[in-house]
Amino acid sequence: MCFCIALCAGPGLANPPQKGSVTQLPIPRYVSLKASEGNVRRGPSLTHRIDWILKLRNMPLQVVAEHGHWRKVLDFEGAGGWIHYSLLSGGRTVVIVQDHLDLHNHPTAESLVTARLERNVVARLMSCKPNWCRLSSSGYKGWAPKTALWGVTQTEVFD
Repeated sequence: MCFCIALCAGPGLANPPQKGSVTQLPIPRYVSLKASEGNVRRGPSLTHRIDWILKLRNMPLQVVAEHGHWRKVLDFEGAGGWIHYSLLSGGRTVVIVQDHLDLHNHPTAESLVTARLERNVVARLMSCKPNWCRLSSSGYKGWAPKTALWGVTQTEVFD
């Protein structure tokens, strides 16, 4: 008798990543607010009530669903709703989620500190290695551990 069905099935039988029904892009995925203001609604249409208004350009958001020209998004605090796709950008940003974050010259904790960012600062995401990401904020650039960031998955790696 085998009790390891899920573990023994192997990668060939694992569930494929979910894709958006409209864009065929991965769900969930991260985007940013393109506009300086965006209405977040209860549902995917102009007839739905506005629950809140985003007022921070470049704020990272996580797309968790799609319906026509609308995207259901979550912010770094877990608040969510529907926003029109034209207000979103594929440009990547992150929010600093710890009180103080040192940016390093290289992706190691022992390297020279180039700047210090505070909680809730939005930074542009430039590249990511397995445990570190290169950020840019207010003219400062440097590397930060992924664990201090919201807006990037722990498995993402890109240049």
